[in-house]
Amino acid sequence: MLNPQRSLSELPKTSTASQVERVVLEEEFNWLLKEEVHAVLKQLQDVLKEASRRFSMPTPGFENQLKQENFILGSSTMDQVKGVLTLQGEVLTQADINLKVAKSSQVLHFQFREDKQWKLQQIQDARNHVNQALQLLSSRDESYHFKSGAEVNKLMDGVMLQLTRARNRLTTPASMTLPELAASGLMKMFSPPIPGDVMVNFYINLSKLCLTVYQLHVLPPNTTKNFKPAGSSVLHSPGAMFELNNNRFEVSHVHKVECVVPWLSDTLVFFTISLQLCQQLKDKISVFSSFWNYRPF
Repeated sequence: MLNPQRSLSELPKTSTASQVERVVLEEEFNWLLKEEVHAVLKQLQDVLKEASRRFSMPTPGFENQLKQENFILGSSTMDQVKGVLTLQGEVLTQADINLKVAKSSQVLHFQFREDKQWKLQQIQDARNHVNQALQLLSSRDESYHFKSGAEVNKLMDGVMLQLTRARNRLTTPASMTLPELAASGLMKMFSPPIPGDVMVNFYINLSKLCLTVYQLHVLPPNTTKNFKPAGSSVLHSPGAMFELNNNRFEVSHVHKVECVVPWLSDTLVFFTISLQLCQQLKDKISVFSSFWNYRPF
């Protein structure tokens, strides 16, 4: 055991070297806690403010009004479904859809009623998670002194949790059963009303705004033996069956059209950058923690 009265020069060389190294590391770590952590927090705030701004882009000249964007759905190769969707923040303010009915030349046209709008919950939830991450970051201003690596890691974990949830809301649409879709308020949004043998769904997948149209036919009562209700899914396939109001249905045709929403693409990039910044800071903390196993990292 070392005698505390002995001078540094009297200590064994290996012990002196390790003590000097420890002092240097201690200084570097204190600099990290005082300076670099706050620099990273500032970077994170800047990136996430840009992400948050994408969710609420104002109309030029009308600062209190969100920008309305029109998106054309459909393609030259598949013209069974075509449409124009109007998106304002997280709200679909209008949907104008043409459906060419399979096995006939009939074209159905329906659009949102003037008194109806449809909120895309995925976008709202993602925005809320971004704002919660920003609140966590703003709770530690530049004057705040972090006392340990564990404290920094805890903050980074909280921010990463919110960002992961935000990203997951955009990348993972909600699964629904066909009866749930049939009973959703979306079916009551249109004028003229959607026919009983057609169902629609809107959702976000990554940076894409998607519309799925299902055409149905009623199964005869004697199909009990072969009837197998479909489970929950984002996208149901032809042949999927379900029961509603004592009637049994089968999906005969599925049409999916989509378009890219550029600001959602930007937002996903901002999420990736932010998560990388958080992880890089955690990695630096862990490098120091390996030198001080006795400290609460």
